[in-house]
Amino acid sequence: MQNLREKLVEVTLEWERAFGNAPHITASISELDAALLVGMTMDEYSACMQGSTAVQRGHDFVCNGSRYQVKATRASGKPGSFITKVPKASNYDWDYLIWIRYNNLYEIEEAWLWEVDEYREAFDSMTRLSPLHHRAGKKLN
Repeated sequence: MQNLREKLVEVTLEWERAFGNAPHITASISELDAALLVGMTMDEYSACMQGSTAVQRGHDFVCNGSRYQVKATRASGKPGSFITKVPKASNYDWDYLIWIRYNNLYEIEEAWLWEVDEYREAFDSMTRLSPLHHRAGKKLN
């Protein structure tokens, strides 16, 4: 299945070279990568995701009884393209949040873990989060 991820990235990068913008795959790729970071196998992740939808409320996947929400960012690598804003969780129907920052080839540059209560306390009143905010969590890679 790793080959499937590689194929998706390859086609996306080819599309970006041809048409200037990459298709939106960051959410899908990051959910898989986050599951692998917390110890799931690809087969376990695949089984977990059967029957789910791309827009389920609250969490993206479940591992060992814990619900995970995933946020990710990717700079395109084009001049002036760098990450200054990180998506904020819009609800707290999860146990852990993982933020992943990718390079322009969809390789993980960094990943950080937050427990829901710590995240809520740190960020609930904030409207804009940066990578520096998320780096106060637990480093995963």
